[in-house]
Amino acid sequence: MCRNITTLRGLEPAATPQEIEAAARQYVRKVGGVQSESPRTRDAVERAVQKVLEATAELLVDLPPRRQPPLTLPPLRRIAARSAT
Repeated sequence: MCRNITTLRGLEPAATPQEIEAAARQYVRKVGGVQSESPRTRDAVERAVQKVLEATAELLVDLPPRRQPPLTLPPLRRIAARSAT
């Protein structure tokens, strides 16, 4: 379902809070069918993002290290890599 969410486990350096939030936000928008927040959806979306963010951060800490790094960079790292060239 969310095949566009990039793998964060195994990144070097480790996933940043901004990367974890971006993944949580993308997941919540996909599952909720919300492309952009409106005043009617804002509170529910933000609560869900916070819960998913916390669960994701905990999951990344609890999982054992990966044997190989993920195949793709998270979107925030892609932007940084492009602007560095």
